Amino acid sequence: MKRVYLITYGAMIAAIYTALTLMIEPIASGPIQFRISEALCILPYFTPAAIPGVTVGCLLSNLLMGSAAMDVVFGSVATLIGAVGSYAVRKSKWLVCVPPILSNTVIVPWVLKYAYGTPYTIPFTMLTVGVGEVLAIGVLGNVLLAVLDRQSERIFIGQVRR
Repeated sequence: MKRVYLITYGAMIAAIYTALTLMIEPIASGPIQFRISEALCILPYFTPAAIPGVTVGCLLSNLLMGSAAMDVVFGSVATLIGAVGSYAVRKSKWLVCVPPILSNTVIVPWVLKYAYGTPYTIPFTMLTVGVGEVLAIGVLGNVLLAVLDRQSERIFIGQVRR
């Protein structure tokens, strides 16, 4: 039964991530990007099902937006690394947003440079991607974390273990 819960939660998270990304597609990619869906990267704090959930959500979003193959692969890897990192630091609620911010800020600019040939320098793109990640995960993600934390036992039935 627990396995069904994990698969169901992961699938719901992937669907929500994908829907949120596609809703704001024009600003969800490129050298200056803002993905509201990245706020979901705090969910490993509540459930390990969020790790495949946000990863598959990112993968599907990139595929459906017609992203370059390198972006589909390495963008999803950046999200996976961030999600695993968030799960690893879940004992410290306010550190949960740090791993996905860092992984995307470091990896995505290289993808933008080599998959799309963006004319911007890597440091500039790290800055722009980093700002988007801080806003999406650091601000929106922490708001989401605070709201969900109040109802976590009801939302993530049998999942919350810190």
